[in-house]
Amino acid sequence: MAKRRIEARGRPLPFCHQRPTLRGMTRTLLSIGHGYSAQALAKVLLAQGGWRIIGTTRSAEKAARLKADGIEALVWPGEDLTGALPQATHVLSSVSPDADGDAVLRALSPALAAEASRLDWVAYLSTTGVYGDHAGGWVDEDTPLAPSTRRGRWRKQAEAGWKGIPDLPLHIFRLAGIYGPGRGPFSKVRAGTARRIIKPGQVFSRIHVEDIAQTLAASIAKPRPGRIYNLCDDDPAPPQDVIAHAAGLLGMEVPKPIPFEDAELSPMARSFYAESKRVRNDRIKTELGVRLRYPDYRSGLAALLKAEVQGR
Repeated sequence: MAKRRIEARGRPLPFCHQRPTLRGMTRTLLSIGHGYSAQALAKVLLAQGGWRIIGTTRSAEKAARLKADGIEALVWPGEDLTGALPQATHVLSSVSPDADGDAVLRALSPALAAEASRLDWVAYLSTTGVYGDHAGGWVDEDTPLAPSTRRGRWRKQAEAGWKGIPDLPLHIFRLAGIYGPGRGPFSKVRAGTARRIIKPGQVFSRIHVEDIAQTLAASIAKPRPGRIYNLCDDDPAPPQDVIAHAAGLLGMEVPKPIPFEDAELSPMARSFYAESKRVRNDRIKTELGVRLRYPDYRSGLAALLKAEVQGR
């Protein structure tokens, strides 16, 4: 496959693994697990033009909704993806692993290996949970992986599985907590169910879904196989501050604080509080040229509320 070198301000960057795209040539993204983040990316790509999106979902009802948005939807698990893969130039996996491992790798590892040298770009959406607990300290993409939760260990294993496919132009994106349209705190604040759980020193990183989409699109435009990127905003913050700010934007009373020790939490919810860290995002800016639309939760929540008021 032909390779080309790109320049950035006179400084050579590593070879890009992307064959020249002919004008008018349609590129095809196979999006496995075409959920919230992948749908945001699809909107960006379809708006660019020259893209065909094949997306998988788990039900016929969801498939019908995807088709209405211009996605060629497949129900999977169920349909055979080995026919769709040879049509793809780009592959995105958003499927979460479980105790049995990564379902995509179980189903498609041999096929991915066979197609690896032909593909332009492959991405796996992982999580910042692979870093484990750092007592509020900073982590970056070179921080050793030390997940303390079961889900984090599954993600670490899945990352290793994807890396193990030879010649795959793989990019791993480690996502912080995702918010965006339909996934903000406002509905719970309005309903009176939002809780300000206080655990001293606890911070979370987060990312608006539109910034996920623009970062993935930037990587597609400037692929660097083997690279890992953290996807988060510039402002790791205590979760109770986000709830308080949302209440303030709505002009509602701030929920009373609840000490972590007294909070009734599900085992999964409690596990999120087992890890505290601040995640750096310098690499998406320096290598991909990303400028976050929502660099902190305050700008992101303000935009969400404005969109709600405008009925979008």
